[in-house]
Parts: sequence; C-alpha cells; structure tokens
Amino acid sequence: MPAELKTSSHGATMVLTLHNPDQRNALGPAMYAAGIEALNAAGPEVRSVVIVGSGGFFCAGGDLQRLQHNRQEPPEVQAQSIDALHLWLEEIRSFPCPVIAAVEGAAAGAGFSLALGCDFIVAASNSVFAMSHTGVALSPDGGGSWQLARFLPRQLASELIMLGQRIDAERLRHFGIVNRVCAPGSALDEALSLAEQLNQRAPNALASTKELLSSAMDHPLGPHLTRERDQFVLNLHHANAGIGIGAFLGMTKPDYE
Repeated sequence: MPAELKTSSHGATMVLTLHNPDQRNALGPAMYAAGIEALNAAGPEVRSVVIVGSGGFFCAGGDLQRLQHNRQEPPEVQAQSIDALHLWLEEIRSFPCPVIAAVEGAAAGAGFSLALGCDFIVAASNSVFAMSHTGVALSPDGGGSWQLARFLPRQLASELIMLGQRIDAERLRHFGIVNRVCAPGSALDEALSLAEQLNQRAPNALASTKELLSSAMDHPLGPHLTRERDQFVLNLHHANAGIGIGAFLGMTKPDYE
C-alpha cells in the first residue's frame, strides 16, 4: 500500500493523516509534497490543522528501505529529499493557523521532529518519543536538534539525541513540550477539542501571535517590541477587534469573521 497523506475536514479544522501502514507511517517525499500542497490550498474556512498518524501510530520517521536505496544514489538525491521535509516544516511554522500534533504510539526520528515543529502536541499517556537517528548511524533532521537544544537542558537533549533515548509524554509535558496528555486512543479527539477552542478565537489574532512567537528567538527585544506594536495596531483596527471587545463589554459570545 503506497504512502500517502490523507486530508479531511472536521468543522473548521483540517486533519492531515500520515498513512503508510506497512512502515508505521514512515515519511517520504510524496508526503512532504502533499503536506505543502494541503497547507497552500487551505482556504479561509480552515482555522486550525491537526496532524495524526493512522493505525494508532504517529510516525516511525524516515523510510529505512528508501534511505538504504539512496545510499547507492548521488548525495544530492537525499539532500533534495531532506530539503523537501524541511520546506514542509517551514510551511507548518509559517502557516497562519495553529497546527496540532496528535500522537499515539510513537513519534520517532523525523516523526519526533515533525511533532516538535507543530504549535501544540497532544499525546496519549502511553506514547513514546525518540530521536532514533544514531541507532542507525545517522544524525537528526527535520529541526529536531534545533528544537530540543532550545527547550531542554543540554544534558537531556544530548541524551535524547546521542543515545536515542526514549522519553514519554508525561516527562515531555513536565518540560513544557507536550501540552496535553490523554488516555490511549483519544489523542485525535483531544486534539480536535483543543482545535475547536482555538477555532473560536479570531484567526487574525492567532496568526499574529504565531508569527510573533516564531520570530521572538531570532530578534533582540527592541525590534521585537516594534513587531508587537505593529501587529497590535493592525489587529485593533481589524473588524474582529470590534466584535471581540463589543462581545466582552456586552457579556456575549463573539462570532469572529
């Protein structure tokens, strides 16, 4: 059965399902291209995205059979494949709506990186995460080392990346990387519940907030304050601010555009 990325809708939430059951939803160029296409084609009716794996398993990372084959090809072949993965992750980061990873089973290798690249992670209590690259004599891709080096103590990041040590959802929640831990089998439902909460907020305000969060670590405080000011003024003069402030003052529920 070929690997594919299935797209479906749940209200205002677009659900992207990693589907490669023969290889535990291992990633590949076709999925990267489909992920980029899905995000680029999303219309204004989409207010959030959930990424989930099929069959109770999030993602095993790279397709080792494909990687073994690529060892016989020029290095540029694998470089282009990784560039495509990274382009998808950059699209997730710049996408104006919140993106949620719903993790069941395991998120390994680039699958862990994919989850880390999302704005939120919802994980089943029995799920595991592993930067498994060194177990097959490889190094990280997909931005996993960038994320873990910034958000975990260096020694723990070294343990996870160099040893490929597994870490569970509850411990990642302790470090603020996983947002919600839920019962096994309910990660998608929990992620959709979170998405619905986000869908009730003004999409322009969420887009501005996501942009500010993404750029915060790349700029000193002064320039960032300027960006905050500009985004605040832009959103104040958006129609949704009138709706939101009016609803708050009138003690009613806002219905944003």
